[in-house]
Amino acid sequence: MALTASTMLSLGTQAPDFHLPDVVSGQTISLSTFAQKKALLVMFICRHCPFVKHVKKELAQLGKDYINKGLGIVAISSNDAKNYPDDAPELLKAMAIELDFNFPFCYDESQETAKAYTAACTPDFFLFDAKQQLVYRGQLDESRPSNGKPVTGADLRAAIDAVLADKPVAGEQKPSIGCNIKWKPGNEPNYFAT
Repeated sequence: MALTASTMLSLGTQAPDFHLPDVVSGQTISLSTFAQKKALLVMFICRHCPFVKHVKKELAQLGKDYINKGLGIVAISSNDAKNYPDDAPELLKAMAIELDFNFPFCYDESQETAKAYTAACTPDFFLFDAKQQLVYRGQLDESRPSNGKPVTGADLRAAIDAVLADKPVAGEQKPSIGCNIKWKPGNEPNYFAT
């Protein structure tokens, strides 16, 4: 496990499109799935990472708290399932069902979607406004598996609430920290530092 921080993609970046299968429904999910939403949260997560395990209940709660408030959510796992079988689609599906995710959980087998977003770690969060322009990328909150701080989702929730209220998102944004995305051998992006 390499402790990895977000790449902090430039604010204002247009959301890259994707077409990925939802591990639960089998439906193909893309940006157009969320075209009518006031905001879109794209989360890069996985099943085996201790940083994701630490916040997984809060991720599920985000879906429940914002389902009727105009926020679209999609979770994506881009990990190499061959070398990390805990992140295989069928086990991602079990995770989504266990946590009662009410949003799609997609599998990015080619890892091209992760690269398009410059996703670096799990969890990694990207929040877009109604024009699907990036307004927040960074941490869920200050909690980490070993620091004893409670999981509140404070940083991400503040950004979501601002977008939904047509207010500017705070400019100071702290990178998310987690396990590096498990790239397939030879498929590592140029921003991945070993």
